[in-house]
Amino acid sequence: MKAKFLAAVVATCFAAPVLAQSSVTMYGIADAGIMKASGQTLRVVSGIADGSRIGFKGTEDMGGGMKAIFNLEARVELDNGSQQPTLLSPEQGLYLTRGMGALPAPLLAGLRAGFQPKVAVNPEGALFDRTSMVGLITPGGAIMIGRMYTPGYEVFAASDAFESGTAGTWGGITGGTAGFTALGADIRSSKSIQYRIATPSGFGGSLMYGAKGSGYLNRYNKFLGAMATYKANGFDVGIAHNRGYDQGDAVSLVTSTVGGSYTIGDSKFFAGYHKQKNDNSVLLREYVAGFESSIAPFGAAAAPTLRAIFTPNIIANSKVDAASWQIGAHQRIGAGRFMVSIAEQNDRTASNSDARLVAFGYDYNLSKRTDVYAVAAQIRNQNDGQYIPGAAGSPGGFTKVPGERTRGYQIGLRHRF
Repeated sequence: MKAKFLAAVVATCFAAPVLAQSSVTMYGIADAGIMKASGQTLRVVSGIADGSRIGFKGTEDMGGGMKAIFNLEARVELDNGSQQPTLLSPEQGLYLTRGMGALPAPLLAGLRAGFQPKVAVNPEGALFDRTSMVGLITPGGAIMIGRMYTPGYEVFAASDAFESGTAGTWGGITGGTAGFTALGADIRSSKSIQYRIATPSGFGGSLMYGAKGSGYLNRYNKFLGAMATYKANGFDVGIAHNRGYDQGDAVSLVTSTVGGSYTIGDSKFFAGYHKQKNDNSVLLREYVAGFESSIAPFGAAAAPTLRAIFTPNIIANSKVDAASWQIGAHQRIGAGRFMVSIAEQNDRTASNSDARLVAFGYDYNLSKRTDVYAVAAQIRNQNDGQYIPGAAGSPGGFTKVPGERTRGYQIGLRHRF
């Protein structure tokens, strides 16, 4: 019984599957392809179906049901060799400056440029920004410390019919209102400690606590997360809750997620529901600081008037309140599988910038380690929505016009090693 329990715990500790080991293993994914989105030129994209990466992991069996583990995983952008992907669209995101039309045109243009992320992911340039952790597996569960996937995101990813990648990923429409840079879910959390448990019957769960500097963007004062899962008899389902606290310890991004998948024969069915609310964005202080530095040339006399326009709008625009659902399926035929999903984001803010995503795909295994895939997706934006299809390794960015319907087509090659 102890051996089965230990094996189950080990299996839940790593996002990518590897064989049991007593030494270090190097592994990775090399994924790249071409993409054409509405109004955009054809481009080469890294990490379409899976973020390209290189990693190291290992275990040491210490006897008595005890094992030491570690995992270091680095992002790799195959298109240019860097570790910092950019947005896939060059268009300007407009939502954060909603209601600020009375600002002087040069100031408004400068704010928009400043708010637009120059680096879409890993702005700190961390070497092992995907995962960096060390842990101890015991007969009573596993304790891990470092930067890891959050409980909420694990359940979210398990519910996504496009497996958190390609233009069809559910996460393509669950970002902040209208697709701006605020997150709709904390994917990972730095400076965190996690306890995980898994039983032979398939039930499991985890608890996570993040200290100061935690969260996906390393800005939380603290972070809390929990999940309960069941992985047996064809089911991979769970329920999870994440809660972050901003620099002043006010509640920031809160998410609740339920869903997963069910496999029967050659068919696999997915469903998920995700709620997100953020009244105190951890980025708000940086937005305000950028504004204050931008108004200096306009003089002290103009500052109160400019602040009266900017401050209430940036506070309102940085809030998130939405609920999202997704359903999808896979059908395996021979060495290939067909994929389909539909997802909807219900924006509950005054903007009412809803979005609907419909996607189709086909994935064909050339071998046990290498596959080719093709995906077509469409996002129907409403009101201020600017969502555009993205990829596993890079957010899509923004449409040229708010409320615009947009499509994305991708063909890629993925090799696991």
